[in-house]
Amino acid sequence: MSPFLPASRPIPAAVRLLCITISSALLCSPACADDSNAADAAAAEAPIQTVHVASTRDENSGFGATRASSTTTKSDLSLFETAQSISVLTRDLLDSRQVTTLNEAIQSSAGVSSGSWGKRGWDDFSIRGQRASESIYVDGLKLNQSNYVAQEVFGVETIEILKGPASINFGLVQPGGMVNMVSKRPRAEAFNQAGFALGSYHYKQATFDLGRPLNDSGKAAFRINGLWSGSDDQTDQVWFKNRYLAPSLSLDLGASTDFTILTSYTSREYLRNQGVPVKGTLLANRNGRLDRNQFYGEPGFGPYDSSQKQVGYSLEHRFENGWKVAQNFRWQKMAMDGRFVSLGSLSANELLLSRSAQVQDVDGITRGLDTNASRTFAFGGIEHNLMAGLDLNSDRVRNANQACRIPTLNVLNPVYNTQVTCPPVSRLTTTTVSSTGLYLRDQIKLNQQWRVNLAVRHDRARNRELNGLTNVTQRQDTSSTTGNAALSYVLTPNIIPYVSYATSFLPVSGSDFFGVQFKPEEGRQAEVGSKFQFAGGRVNGAVAMYDLTRTNVTTADPDPAHIAILSSAQVQTGEQRTRGFEAEISADLRNGWSVQGALTVLDARVTEDNGGTVGRRLLNTPRQSANVWANYRFRGGVMDGWTAGLGARYEAPKTGPSVNYTVPNYTVLDTSLAYQGRGYRVSLNVKNLFDKEYYAGVLNANVLPLGDPRTAVLKAVFDF
Repeated sequence: MSPFLPASRPIPAAVRLLCITISSALLCSPACADDSNAADAAAAEAPIQTVHVASTRDENSGFGATRASSTTTKSDLSLFETAQSISVLTRDLLDSRQVTTLNEAIQSSAGVSSGSWGKRGWDDFSIRGQRASESIYVDGLKLNQSNYVAQEVFGVETIEILKGPASINFGLVQPGGMVNMVSKRPRAEAFNQAGFALGSYHYKQATFDLGRPLNDSGKAAFRINGLWSGSDDQTDQVWFKNRYLAPSLSLDLGASTDFTILTSYTSREYLRNQGVPVKGTLLANRNGRLDRNQFYGEPGFGPYDSSQKQVGYSLEHRFENGWKVAQNFRWQKMAMDGRFVSLGSLSANELLLSRSAQVQDVDGITRGLDTNASRTFAFGGIEHNLMAGLDLNSDRVRNANQACRIPTLNVLNPVYNTQVTCPPVSRLTTTTVSSTGLYLRDQIKLNQQWRVNLAVRHDRARNRELNGLTNVTQRQDTSSTTGNAALSYVLTPNIIPYVSYATSFLPVSGSDFFGVQFKPEEGRQAEVGSKFQFAGGRVNGAVAMYDLTRTNVTTADPDPAHIAILSSAQVQTGEQRTRGFEAEISADLRNGWSVQGALTVLDARVTEDNGGTVGRRLLNTPRQSANVWANYRFRGGVMDGWTAGLGARYEAPKTGPSVNYTVPNYTVLDTSLAYQGRGYRVSLNVKNLFDKEYYAGVLNANVLPLGDPRTAVLKAVFDF
């Protein structure tokens, strides 16, 4: 047995369904097979070449992406040639599934577990067993220290998940990986599009997307897209309202220069919902089963109101001597304020639910500037693509918090609109994190078969935390050097295996009992994998095995004397390790089938800790997960223009190192039916077709987040 993989277990039915569905879809018609063979033969005659691509839109149409954005890879290499695990979710795939949130979008990617913390109002997910919610990027630049505003997926062209340590490209990131959302850009052709949707739980949505070229070449153009949506929820009293607007403008500065101004505005209002008590839902309650749809918070204590404003640009210039300079800049302002009730434990009679309340007021400003220069040249008969870059980031967040008191709730006979007592602000901090990163990378083509990637980066980070109540400032300066090395071999024109090793670091705020500042967390990963590409690029796949370790994790101080003086005392002795296998495939075939599927086998555990959790599984990391989404487009006959879709998603049981229960496994089915007419498209998507009751994951010892019930959405999109 491979040392990367956990112990053998029975293959779930959903995993078998994934394999069967993909195999069926790949049974091409004879014409498709002939075309595939011809394309493979042509590919065998020509060596793989690196080319400049100004836009990835055409290459990433359909379900199958052949290239990630340069803001994700900082490279012109195709996904097939990149010796790293990267998933690209295309606009066509997101629209086919009628995705409305980032959590929902990325759950189709191998190695990702999302939405397990409930409906907090922002995005929560882990990658390869490690929390990655604070590693969200837009157009290659980090959002902020903590992700307080959920990102709008309607305004993206692709969503790209880079797995494993990514410090070499992005500096201060969590070791499991990161998500990069690539914004919609202006196009060379004019277009107008408007959409309307109605669905379950009073869901309503209106969208528009339009653009115009500003000169004959189409290089100068503008685009503006926007969204308004509102919905109730399966939980009584809970609701959501979203607004989004994103104007962009590209300027014609000559054939050698691409320059695009990108702006956006996001506004969200919602009533935050933690979930349901564990006892009475998953575990027995002496008073009987509790209502899953009941709201256990306080509907009169809320809601949340958040906004995000962004202004930035993307610049690329190609010099005649072969050098290329790329620069991305963004200024962002974020604000969030609201009230929420968190659930505690039940009383001895399991009838009265203790609760606590908070008032949060958060705002921040982030500035990011990433500049790099690259050139391809030959030295000693070997081809090199050399890149050097400078990454600057400044992020200030002010956080005010009031800890409030709220009466207990009778879970069988709830009484709302009770008095909530909020004393003056109990916590007021302003945290400023600034970082500077220098990076150097060399992509080496030794010959037509062997490729080497070597990269190194040095980051310096400065953390300043001002306590607004005591006027005391804590200072922390850290630095680290990280790197990446990969070796790949062109086995055939369709198969490229690779091995890689990468490291990462993330500064940690605070100090131990003696005042010694915590060292940065570190991550290291070894990976072995292979990329596949067939049928002229219409079938793409990847498999990978990896061993990832995260060190310098803060844990509770084991010395009782220290805890007696400082209850929050911590030390840095924790370590976590994840080992796993991932497989992904995307296919757009000429027999009408389009398929996207993923399979994950994961063993994520605590390997060092002071709290007696060594050997226990990490929070919300299922041992196995699998999903598939398949579309069939009818052509000719009475069904011409119709498309039918079917999908399945499976997650094995989930738990956490500090809880004594396990959330059961679940399988949900999704389906869709769409008709493409002349100038319009109508689609009906039903998610969780059989209304499977399940729990999204583990929050803590007292609270369970709910899985989504059956929802149906009817959407019409018009081109005019």
